[in-house]
Amino acid sequence: MLRRIFFTGLAAIIPLVITIYIVVGLFNFADGILGKFINRYLYENFGYRIPGLGIIISILTIFLAGFILKLSRMRIARGLEKLFCKIPIVKSVYFPIKRIVDFLFLQQPERFKGVVLVEYPRKGIYSIGFVTNENPTQFKKKMEKKLYNIFIPSSPSPLTGFTIIVPEEEIIFLDITIEEAIKVVVSGGMIGPEEKI
Repeated sequence: MLRRIFFTGLAAIIPLVITIYIVVGLFNFADGILGKFINRYLYENFGYRIPGLGIIISILTIFLAGFILKLSRMRIARGLEKLFCKIPIVKSVYFPIKRIVDFLFLQQPERFKGVVLVEYPRKGIYSIGFVTNENPTQFKKKMEKKLYNIFIPSSPSPLTGFTIIVPEEEIIFLDITIEEAIKVVVSGGMIGPEEKI
């Protein structure tokens, strides 16, 4: 009984402590990049510091970068990526990080178009998948049926997985959101989608 109470408390406290630690660490890191120098100047000349100044400047810098990229129609970003492709070490670090960031922060409609069940990896076993696109006309002409590209995510990390091509009649379209499906994948099925009433 005491053991169960202890582990219940442990399970509740550990995620909370780790989350606070990461948030505080990120705050101190971001604040220390620009805030440290500007606050030193403010303190030496005016006698005060502004906590969180580095965070504010970082956020404004991100917005400015996004605005410039939007105006350039991503030409600057594509140019930098071409440059990074030519540098072996940078390439191996940049592109995996970019894939993770794209997955986490790009708008959902641009990533997935719906949640489905498909018989994978064999008949009788079903896997959750995400519709990424309808197949090109050339595929449909060859197969003489409507096909979909389906991404089957790995568990517990949905960042990796398999892309399979499935006929429309073999797809079961689910009435759940992308976020709910990702929760199922990440939790290994322990967290299910919310019930629709």
